[in-house]
Amino acid sequence: MRCLKWLMGFLTFPLFLLFTVICAERNGPIQTFVIPHSHMDVGWVYTIQESMHAYAANVYSSVTEALTQNKQRKFIAVEQEFFRLWWDSVATDKHKKQVRQLLKESRLEFIIGGQVMHDEAVTDLDDEILQLTEGHGFLYETFGVRPRFSWHVDPFGASATTPVLFALAGFHAHLISRIDYDLKDVMQKSKKLQFVWRGSPSLKEQQEIFTHTMDQFSYCTPSHLPFSNSSGFYWNGVALFPDPPKNGIYPNMSLPVTKETLHSYAKTMVQNIQQRAAWFRTNHVLWPWGCDKQFYNSSVQFANMDPLVEYINQNSKEFGVTVQYATLSEYFQAVHQSNLTWEVRGSEDFLPYSTEPFQAWTGFYASRNVLKGIARRASSQLHAAETLFTRYRVSYPDGPVPKEEALQKLKALRWAVSEVQHHDGITGTESPKVSDMYIEHLTQAMMGVEELLAALFLLPQTLGTDLEQHIIVYNPLAWNTTAIINVTVTLPMATVFDDQGQAIPAQTQSSADSNTTYDLFIVVNLGGLQHRKYLIKFSEKPGKEGSSTHHAWVVSFKRLNVSQELKTGRRLLPVLNECYKIMLDQDTNLLHSITDRNEKRTVRMSQDFWEYQVNGNVSAGPISDNYIFSANGSAVRAYKAVKMEIVPGKIVTEIRQYFYREEADEDYTYSVTTRIPQSFPSGRLCYRLEQSYSLGPLVVNTEAVLRIKTSLKNNRTLFTDDNGYQMMKRPSRTFVNDTVARNYYPMVRMAYIEDDSSRLVLLSERAHGASSQSEGELEVMLHRRLWNNQEWTLGYNLTLNDSSVVRPVLWMTLGSLAATSSLYQREALELQHRPVVMDFPLDGTVAKKEPRTGSPIRPVVLPDNLHLLTLSVPGWFYNSNHTLHLRNMETGTPGSTQPDYDRVLLRIMHLYEKGEDPVLSQPSTINMKEVLRGMGEVRALEERSLTGTWDISDLQRWKWKASEDPGRGEGRSSVGVRGEFNVTISPKEIRTFFVYFKLK
Repeated sequence: MRCLKWLMGFLTFPLFLLFTVICAERNGPIQTFVIPHSHMDVGWVYTIQESMHAYAANVYSSVTEALTQNKQRKFIAVEQEFFRLWWDSVATDKHKKQVRQLLKESRLEFIIGGQVMHDEAVTDLDDEILQLTEGHGFLYETFGVRPRFSWHVDPFGASATTPVLFALAGFHAHLISRIDYDLKDVMQKSKKLQFVWRGSPSLKEQQEIFTHTMDQFSYCTPSHLPFSNSSGFYWNGVALFPDPPKNGIYPNMSLPVTKETLHSYAKTMVQNIQQRAAWFRTNHVLWPWGCDKQFYNSSVQFANMDPLVEYINQNSKEFGVTVQYATLSEYFQAVHQSNLTWEVRGSEDFLPYSTEPFQAWTGFYASRNVLKGIARRASSQLHAAETLFTRYRVSYPDGPVPKEEALQKLKALRWAVSEVQHHDGITGTESPKVSDMYIEHLTQAMMGVEELLAALFLLPQTLGTDLEQHIIVYNPLAWNTTAIINVTVTLPMATVFDDQGQAIPAQTQSSADSNTTYDLFIVVNLGGLQHRKYLIKFSEKPGKEGSSTHHAWVVSFKRLNVSQELKTGRRLLPVLNECYKIMLDQDTNLLHSITDRNEKRTVRMSQDFWEYQVNGNVSAGPISDNYIFSANGSAVRAYKAVKMEIVPGKIVTEIRQYFYREEADEDYTYSVTTRIPQSFPSGRLCYRLEQSYSLGPLVVNTEAVLRIKTSLKNNRTLFTDDNGYQMMKRPSRTFVNDTVARNYYPMVRMAYIEDDSSRLVLLSERAHGASSQSEGELEVMLHRRLWNNQEWTLGYNLTLNDSSVVRPVLWMTLGSLAATSSLYQREALELQHRPVVMDFPLDGTVAKKEPRTGSPIRPVVLPDNLHLLTLSVPGWFYNSNHTLHLRNMETGTPGSTQPDYDRVLLRIMHLYEKGEDPVLSQPSTINMKEVLRGMGEVRALEERSLTGTWDISDLQRWKWKASEDPGRGEGRSSVGVRGEFNVTISPKEIRTFFVYFKLK
């Protein structure tokens, strides 16, 4: 009835009083949790160094001082990179003592605790876990704290993988903000912004998490003041770059709270609180106080908010509201104690994300392709180096490679890879100078790790001759593998020998990229986590007949003009291997069809390049930018002529296609090189079509896509992965506006289309955007070059005038649903973690060093459905016993600040969903001692939380009442380690362990 009275009195009551009479369901005044925070982008417009100087260091110094002065004040710290930089290089001993005291009093709270607030659309599972682990490890060893809540307020859309990872890390609750504007509006009106999220269809309630979606005001305090032309609640103003003002006066400082403005400020704040309260089920309101780059002058902020909080509480009966400074945990604890039953959200994600009818944030899936590629390449190199150093450390604890130096090189790359996962980093939405900063940090750290790899592989020996070349090939995956590697050489005649002195299959041919070098393809067989030495012997004369090395010759086809009216399909040229018959159209030099020889099914298929011409003038209509893709009509064909070369070989057959924008152009704009493995009668290599692309430079305001048209009846339904963890079904959706852009989805590792008989799979080594715009089509956005005259874009230099030539790689597989289901998960990892080839030219540049000789090291091999996600020596200081760790911190026990080089962090992931494959989807039981015997003898095993900070037996998460409660299901198949190191891993589980070996 009170709600009815409220509505009836709408026209007569002052608006601020109106909101004080919301609904009868509320018990007493609305309890408001004012959460002070500063959103600190690790990049975006300014470099990290610029941000530290202009404001970031001042945030932590001034917050620490302001909170120490008043026991009521609180603050949440989110991204760890700036805090760690402040702690290590700015904070005084007094600051550090104050921080520890504030943590004890629970007035300073670390939220998320990752190195950054990672993007959720284009980040890979490995790197999300890494950056979270990096931050958690620092917080735990430094303060003994373990974050329990998330604050994912700014990533552009929300993945269903993130809540699963946060649950595995021990979080009680998750918080998101950026979801589709129209969906958020519906959820607000129906009070469904809060729910229990079961992000994994296989894990379901086992790793569910309560999720809070921020309302339409998001994470920033509403700044409009009806009584002033100035903005409100931002009393320290706006951060000034490059230098803080010496007089302390910043731009846009809010109207101070005085006797004259106090009541007006209170009315404005209460009105907003009441408005928000109407969108949630409990009488608790989360009121974020802060925004981007805030609290660098915390004393001014709190000096104005303190009297405002006091005044509202003194008049709480009139306002119907109480206000308190709070941490995020206090808010979630209050909601949890309300004991309500919450709706369940399944494994659906919140992608893509749109803010307005013509603002679909799907462009960033492909922005800055080069940065995306370097970031993933760095991640793969880090994985290889971590696994190799761990093996070395277990086998040679006192070996010649200094462990301290090795750990520092690994830590530098961990930092750089973690840093770029920021939601304005790998997304490509940053300014050019920040993009350059990320690339510099990554490449410098990669150079250090390259040196480490060389040190781990090499010992001082003698040089060979000029006609010999030594390489070492390392398999960073815990599966036995057969792979084809490519080594660039300068002579066309070569024979390759393995470490047993046996000649092995190889192939040489002219390089497509250089007139002075050759491609040498070598077939290598490697055990899991095994490296082997190969010797290449060159000859200036052709080898004897019957040599194990085949030299392939290039067959060229003339450049053809391609038009819409051209008759096609009259002259087809077959290229075969044991799994496929690929038909090329000699009237166009384009792909015509592929036949799956095992299933005896032919799929018509074309593959070429198209471009969306987009608008850059804000006065002429919607624009595309770093973030947004706004198609200005349908895509157009990007070329007028195609040239083709075929290189028939015994190891691989190569098809090279060159696409010319104009028929008379001397240089091509696009190319694709397809490598078809030969002489592999079955298995992954047989089904794998490796494709390397070249795109650019593009014309300004062009978005380039690879378009594959097939005869598959897919009903315009696409499947893409969420962060490489799980596949999401993407049915085509129709909108009043922007249908093309809003049907684009992130493709991190894979995308496919299918019908009842066949599936076409694309695997990627960097993120792209993917869509199915028409029946049987799979479209991948590979490159963007944009400029617009939007004032905001120009002011922050956020244009995307990317003139680079990009060279992504995709692997393509066509087959039955059953065949591809057993292939694509592992194939995606084979692409991401290809064998590492260390090439040592014997020209004196390597200081008298040659690869170690001897028998191959013993492999480490997991079942086909399990993946070794992590194998590393973290080097953390802390004792894994929580009680002892806290005691060591209190007493300063010697050793508590020294890296532990004997503790190995190991994660194993089950690759398959329940029911996905009749064999591979089964739980898998392994004996950890037996599996790791190739490395050494395991003496102890501890199961831990995802980031390692919790003993799994001590980890307890809040239970939330859910509307769909299946009685908690089966639970996990093996809570800890049972019997003699036996571990059972069920579909989609990620299990984390500390492993201790008997050192040799």
